[in-house]
Amino acid sequence: MLKAQVEIGTNAAARVMIVEDDSHVATVLEARLQTFGYEVCAVAATGTAAVHKAIAHGPDVILMDILLADDMNGMEAAEMIHHQMDVPIIFLTCLSDPATLGRAIQNNAFGYVLKPYDNAELRYTIEIALVKHQAAKAREKMIAQLEEALLMVKKLSGLLPICASCKKIRDKKNRWHPIEEYIHAHSEADFSHGICPDCSRQLYPELYEGKP
Repeated sequence: MLKAQVEIGTNAAARVMIVEDDSHVATVLEARLQTFGYEVCAVAATGTAAVHKAIAHGPDVILMDILLADDMNGMEAAEMIHHQMDVPIIFLTCLSDPATLGRAIQNNAFGYVLKPYDNAELRYTIEIALVKHQAAKAREKMIAQLEEALLMVKKLSGLLPICASCKKIRDKKNRWHPIEEYIHAHSEADFSHGICPDCSRQLYPELYEGKP
């Protein structure tokens, strides 16, 4: 089971992008984030600029205002960003109606903070979003590793065409490989060589003369 420990300051070096069309609010928010220990890597005032800057700067987390000045709101910008990259987005908004909250959930929001925001709430929300995103990436990596392991098991299952004389194995391209080479290439197994008692008696009978 994957476990994540949330602790204030855990992700203090995280790079944050702010999307806010009110320059005064953006300036105050940037200063607040810097006191938390975060690096503000970009500030955007429109949805279009948010999409371009997110791709250009690759932030660890985005704080997204929903109501923006241009023809693209924060929800639409978040959707376009998610099509381009995997980054947690936290919505900052004065809207608290169920429809807005429901759409934020549909956009895979990692957090939803109402304005005027509480400093502690904002900081905890960012930390939790970063930890949740890290945990999700770890789960995806584990699933990929399990799928790869299952694929290897499937490759080694079923009937293997093996030479009755030299014990080489034929692959799908009709090429023959020593059994050690084939298994090593299709699994994580390795080999250490020795001689079993039956072969020892056959190869070195003088060592076994007079022995039961």
